[in-house]
Order: sequence, then structure tokens, then C-alpha cells
Amino acid sequence: MTEGMSDEIVDGKYRGWADRVADVMSQHYQGFTYANLAVRGKLVGQVLEEQIPHAMNLIEAGTTLVSFHAGANDVIRWNYEPSKTIETYDRGVDLLAKTGATLMLFCVLEDTGVESKRAEIWRTRFEIFNANVRKRAAEVGAVLFDPNGHTFWKDQRFIDADRLHLNSEGHRRVAQAVLARFELPHDPDWNTPLPPAPEKPRIEKLAEEARWIKDFAVPWVIRRARGRSSGDGRSPKYPSPIEWSARN
Repeated sequence: MTEGMSDEIVDGKYRGWADRVADVMSQHYQGFTYANLAVRGKLVGQVLEEQIPHAMNLIEAGTTLVSFHAGANDVIRWNYEPSKTIETYDRGVDLLAKTGATLMLFCVLEDTGVESKRAEIWRTRFEIFNANVRKRAAEVGAVLFDPNGHTFWKDQRFIDADRLHLNSEGHRRVAQAVLARFELPHDPDWNTPLPPAPEKPRIEKLAEEARWIKDFAVPWVIRRARGRSSGDGRSPKYPSPIEWSARN
């Protein structure tokens, strides 16, 4: 999510909600710099081992804002271990909270509006995972972003064709929600529901299902069978803080 998966591509990289927030922050904070360590497909243990130590070396207490959003990739795995994932997540929160940075945590949407056995399993898992995120945010004084309770987020028109990542409109709305929380200039329509979508013909739904299976489901299964991830061999977009200027 924080890498920007499935948003528009700018300078050869996915843009994403965090880049969009940086666009505005760079215009309102003198000396603003931005780093983005996120890599698609990482499990929370990998984030703890690879990204958090790197992030901690960049933090200046009292002047740094850190976004920590990890664990969702663990939750959707078939061999998900709730206690292990939550324990690892908590260790990450504790490490970042001790740095004196302003910490942002994110819950995951539990009820996506999709009715399927898979969606029901994920909903139950994320209810437990999110309860811990809310608890930890309260304990360490983190800024919490929780889409649950806001029904407009269920609109599948904010989701890419892979049925997993936000599309450009989804990323735009997350960015505007973050900017609004920090009382920075933002689009006031970020939480306005889209007009009702017209019903799709059955043949179109079947065609979309076939494309999803071919383009996303089958490759995902093959990667899991080979013990590989979509993030293998990839580096962060911006591993070191850079002086940021708006990309739009």
C-alpha cells in the first residue's frame, strides 16, 4: 500500500498515497525531506528486520513522521499464524514509538462488501488484527487511520483489477484523509461516496473473473508454490531522505 501499488506511474515508479501526501507537505514544511522504504509483498517479519532498522537510522526525534503499515500480507496467507504476526507487529510498534517520531498506524478494511468464503475468512482475521492495531495506537499515542465504520470505502471502484490494491482514486482518497487529519490542504470530497454504479451484465462479470484468475490468481498461487514473493529482488523507491518537490 505505501509503495503505491496500482496507482499511476510517475518517473517509472508507482505514485501512491504517501507520495501524494509528500507533495503537499513539501509545500508547507521548510526543509521537508521524504523517504519511502516500502516494498510490495513483504511480511511483517521482513519489515521488522529490513525496513525498521533502516527507518530508525533516519529518524530525528520530534521532527519525523513515520508510517507503519504491515501485517496484511501475513493475514491473507493460507498459513497465517495470528499470535506470531501480532507479536512481531507489536515489536515494530515498540521500536518506532521509542524513537520520539510521530507514528501513524493503519487498520485494514474488514468488510469489503464482497460476499465470498475468502472474504469472510479475511474479515474474521482482520477483525482480530485490527483490534490489536487500535490497542497499540492508544498505548503509544500513535495517529490511527481506520477505514472501518466508513461505508464508502467498501466501493470496489477504489480497488485495482487485482482485487487487492488501491487504484489511483483509492490512493488519492487515502492521501486526502491523511492530509485532513494533519489539517493540511486537502480535497473535501475524499469521504464522499461515488454515485451508484450501474449493474454489470453477467457476461461482463464472467469475463472479469476469467481475467482476474489468469492475470492475478494463477501467478499468485505459482509464487506461493515456489516460495517466492512479488517483492523479491526489489529495492525501496526512496531509501534515503530526499528533498521532495510535488510530482503533480
